[in-house]
Formats: sequence, structure tokens, C-alpha cells
Amino acid sequence: MIRPEHLEVLDGYRLRLRYSDGTEGVVDLSPLVGKGVFKVWKDLSFFATARIAEGGAIAWGSEIDLCPDALYLQITGKKPEDFFPHLNMRCP
Repeated sequence: MIRPEHLEVLDGYRLRLRYSDGTEGVVDLSPLVGKGVFKVWKDLSFFATARIAEGGAIAWGSEIDLCPDALYLQITGKKPEDFFPHLNMRCP
């Protein structure tokens, strides 16, 4: 499985991520700030505590985590079907 290996918190609620396959990119999380559980991100010092958690999720505290696969797809611009070809298969 491709998992994040490095995380850097950037200005503007952005994260630079590098994955185990060498893919690197920036994700902009600013559209989430202030919504639902992401209200706590209004405190920039809390947002800066982002870390790679067990299993590769990007986490803040014990309450918030983001799927590393979804972030990988956002960085690469690929679709889930590109990694999971069986998603396009139809059952008989």
C-alpha cells in the first residue's frame, strides 16, 4: 500500500505530503476550515499539529483524521478506479 512518509504543514491550511512511491504534492484544506469538526482548525497552532498516524492517516489529536488514499488521489488527480480496477466491473 502507498502511504505518506513525510508531512510538512504550510501556510494557508495546506499540507505538503510525500508518499512511499515518491509522489509528492500539496493539498489545500482551507475549504474545510470552520466546518463541523474542522472548526478547531481556526486555531492555527492546532492545525500545525498535523501528523502521520498509525495506518497512514493524517491526524490532529485523537478526533480528526483524513484518509491518506483520498489525499493521494487529490494530489495525483487520479480516480479510485485507477487503483482499484474491480470498481468498474459489473456483477453477473
